[in-house]
Parts: sequence; C-alpha cells; structure tokens
Amino acid sequence: MIGLILYFALGVALVGTLSSGVFLGLALLGVIRFRSDARRQLRSVPDDAHLPPVSVLKPVHGLEAQLKENIESFFRQDYPDYEILFAADQADDPALDVAREVCARYPHIQSRVLVTGAPWPNPVVYAFHCMAEAAAHEILVTTDSDVEVSPRYLREIVPPLLDPKVGMVTCVYRGKNAAGFFSGLTAIGMSVEMTAGVLVANLLEGMKFGLGPTTAVRKDSLASMGGYSALQDYIAYDFAIGNLIAKADYRVVLSGHIIDHVVNQKSFRRMWQNQLRWAQTTRYSRPKGHFGSGLIFAMPYGLLGFVAATWLGHWGIGVLLLGVAVLNRWVEAWLVGWMVVRDPQVRRAPWLYPLRDLLGFLVWFASYLNLRYVWRDSRFELKGARIAMRQTSSNSR
Repeated sequence: MIGLILYFALGVALVGTLSSGVFLGLALLGVIRFRSDARRQLRSVPDDAHLPPVSVLKPVHGLEAQLKENIESFFRQDYPDYEILFAADQADDPALDVAREVCARYPHIQSRVLVTGAPWPNPVVYAFHCMAEAAAHEILVTTDSDVEVSPRYLREIVPPLLDPKVGMVTCVYRGKNAAGFFSGLTAIGMSVEMTAGVLVANLLEGMKFGLGPTTAVRKDSLASMGGYSALQDYIAYDFAIGNLIAKADYRVVLSGHIIDHVVNQKSFRRMWQNQLRWAQTTRYSRPKGHFGSGLIFAMPYGLLGFVAATWLGHWGIGVLLLGVAVLNRWVEAWLVGWMVVRDPQVRRAPWLYPLRDLLGFLVWFASYLNLRYVWRDSRFELKGARIAMRQTSSNSR
C-alpha cells in the first residue's frame, strides 16, 4: 500500500513538473509579446500638444510605508496638464496630513482632498466614485497609496486611451521591499509570479481585467459598465472593472510601463493574511483559472518527486525532479522578474523565488479552506466575488 501511494505521489510530481514547464514556455512567449508591445507603445507617445488633461484619483488610508515619497512621485510627472485628488474615509486619517503637506509643496499642480465616509461595502470603490464625480477631466487614473512611479508614468500610460476603442489601461508592477524578509517574499511574488500570470493571460486571451495599483479609464468607458456604483460590493474591484469594460466591447490594454508596489509586511502573520486575501479574491473572481493555477508551481512538485523517488530507491530521479524545479523557477524569475520588471532582488537573492514558489502553493491551497479575512480595519466574508459581510474591528480608528 505504501508503495502504491509513493508511486502515485511520483506520478503527481511528474504531472506537476510537466505542467509548470508548459507554463514557463507560455511565460516566455508572454514576455516576448509584452516587450514587443511596450516598444510599440513607446514609439507612439505623442508630444505635449496632443496629450489630454488627466485626473489622478488616489485613495489613502493610514500611514503606509514611504507614503510621502509615494505621493510626491505623482507630483513630479513629466506631463503637461493634470490634477490629483485624494480621498479618505475619515477626516482624522493621518494620511491626509501627509497628502496636504505634499500638496502645499507643489502649488503649481492642482490638487484637492476629499473626506468621503464609507457607505458602500467596499470603501475604496466609494472613494473612487466620489473623486470621479469631482474630477475635472475625462481621463481618470486610479492608483493605490502604496505605489511609487517614475516621472514618465502618465506620459506612457495615457496615450492608448486616445484610441476610442480602448476603454482601459493597466500596468504590471514590481514589488519594492520596505520591511525585510517576509516583505521580500511578497515583493518577489508580485514581480515574478503575479506578472507571469498576467503576461500569460494577456497572451492567451487578451486583457480582460485590471490591476489595482493602476487603472486608467475614460469617463465614457466607465459609464458604459455602470460607473463605480457597479463595483460597490466587489472586493476585487480592479479585476471587475477591467472585466466589465471588456464586456462593454472596449479593449483593455496592458501598458509597457512598470511601477513600484511598496510592500511593508514585517511579520509572517501579516504577510500570510495579505497573501490569503489576494488568493481568495482571485479564487472567486476567476474560479477556473485559480484552480488551474495549482499546476503552475514547480517547487512543490519537485520536492514531492524528490521525497517519493528517494523512498522508492530512485535517488537519481528524485534529484533530477528537484533540480528541474529549481531551474524552472530561476529561469522564470530571470525572464519575468528581470527581463520585464527589472526587480533587483532577482539578481541579489536568486534563492528567494524558489522559496516564494513553495509559499505560493501553500497560499493557493489555503485559499480553499478559509472564507474570511482582514483588510484595512475590517473583517470580510465573501459570497462569490462580492462582499457579503463587512464588520469593523474593535481596534479600528
């Protein structure tokens, strides 16, 4: 009986090794397409006279890591005409003081601060709704508070929206570690695992979703899918807005511009909660794709194959399977984490992504075991892709 179990485990390991190899091949093709599209986008950036005015919408909540630097990067844009709107749930949110301080240092950039409350199940979506209502311009660029951008950010992400058939633009991002080892695991997962999945999806079916750190839309395409009110109880609002805009017969474009997503997870618990939240939102937003993603990992199958083969006395096969898994993750980290997003962690710590791959599998497995999680100061329960219950914790502001 034990022998049969070990041979079954070895078979699973072989299937997983094969499937992760296929995914690596698709990621390679996705990288080639992305780099080609990025070069074409850069060649088509117009001069200042043909760049439309833009409203940047930025919700804030609490004192994020390097919040001041993140906000300031948006005031340093090489772009002719734009405004920045900030919004928070509560008037005493300390992030608003930081936003006002930075606004005061750049009086030549139009900026406003709103206090919105949180009447909708998803308070971030309500903040976007209020800022969109107040925005002066037709193009809306939404962005998280934990994002840092280069001066050419707006110049490179806005031009695709000049095509009336394009309804939304979104960006991939690299993780920027701001808090040590556990943040590093999350950051490299953003740079490699997340980006690889996006590139493969873009290759196979085109972009039909958005990525939260940046979505850029026109007001007409936003209105076509019901505006932000259509997203009020979606937890994965970034996925949903791209999906609904695509269903409204607009194209969603993946920009070639790369942004920094600052990660500040100092403990294993905080890292685990964030990873689990992301995995659960993906599970309910793209159930078939999320289930299938269990086959794109390499390290779990390499370790399983090593253990099963060595117990059966096939040391050579075990070492080969483990070696193939490690090599697979190194190649993917280099292709995606360096060739696409230029994450310096890939070069400094090549061992980190194989470890992250193993963690990613554990998070994927756990996403089928837990239906509640913590986000901001609240605990949520999901009903499908929507928020069924939102309860503010007793220690919230």
